[in-house]
Amino acid sequence: MFKKMFGKGEEVSKQIEIKAPITGKYVAIEDIPDPVFAQKMMGEGFGIAPSEGIVVSPIDGEIVNVFPTKHAIGIKASNGLEILIHVGLETVAMKGEGFDTKVNAGDKVKVGDELLTFDINLIEQKASSVISPVIITNSDVINTLDTLNNGDLVRGESTVLSISVN
Repeated sequence: MFKKMFGKGEEVSKQIEIKAPITGKYVAIEDIPDPVFAQKMMGEGFGIAPSEGIVVSPIDGEIVNVFPTKHAIGIKASNGLEILIHVGLETVAMKGEGFDTKVNAGDKVKVGDELLTFDINLIEQKASSVISPVIITNSDVINTLDTLNNGDLVRGESTVLSISVN
């Protein structure tokens, strides 16, 4: 009891739920129209065909990377799981146009906190796809991964994946 009271000996949960960071339709990772993501070269995950241009945190964690081109953000959970949210495909070429980040590396975030906004119409015009991959970049730590929702997703609310780490 005293250990918990004073914050010592707290074990980090090996189980984590990944919420939808974007409202839209679930896309299986194998169906993302980019071989780097579809063939899981960057890791396990899923995609979202967005219906609005707002990205929120899918987990409680720390922002570890905000790409200079603003199209992607990396987050690390307390149990070590690392998630990359990549808005659209081939969006790095947009050099930040149409993206507005709300966080910086080192920021602590909770599920549902706004991370960035983006212009869907501009991405549709200037990039190869608006489908946005959500990737576990250190998939080697995954013990089990279950997909809980593969339909319509609501940012910050719909639980998409349940993962346990080693």
